[in-house]
Amino acid sequence: MDKAEAKKRKKRNRLIYRSIILAVMVGAIIFAVVSNLQEDKTIYRVGDQAPDFQLKQINKNNDQETITLSELRGKGVMLNFWGTWCKPCEKEMPYMQELYPEYKEKGIEIVAVSLDNTELVVDRFIDKYGLTFPIPHDKTEEVRDLYKVGPIPSTFFISPEGEIVEIVNGALSLEKLEGSLNKILP
Repeated sequence: MDKAEAKKRKKRNRLIYRSIILAVMVGAIIFAVVSNLQEDKTIYRVGDQAPDFQLKQINKNNDQETITLSELRGKGVMLNFWGTWCKPCEKEMPYMQELYPEYKEKGIEIVAVSLDNTELVVDRFIDKYGLTFPIPHDKTEEVRDLYKVGPIPSTFFISPEGEIVEIVNGALSLEKLEGSLNKILP
């Protein structure tokens, strides 16, 4: 084999490798485009119906009670997304607990969806703050994805008819929390 033929062979091999790489890249781009087209990109805004969900509640009795948003129809619902590692979340929890008994009597339910990995840390947090409102566990982040929650804490205030009345990203002060709860009274 002479040098000219070796050079042609090397050139042909390079062309084959480049073609394979190009085909893989085109395939990856097509896959990404198709995946994005199929993904639910619905972002819920004020005035939209809150999407329904069902989650198991964290409780000491291990009786696997579930929270289903549609079963709370007729009540105002404060839907809060939080985690024990989140300092702003920790700061607003005592305010939520302080107002819960009064507003529960008025027909409002506070539902604080935990995004923690394990229930054990949430159990300790519940004990530390004496929390009595429902705390469902979204360990797969299915509901977080459904509501397109970014930073936490994030809170959705939902009317008795199931309509999103207000969305708050970030921690709530006691005054802001009380004002928002008053907007969703039945």
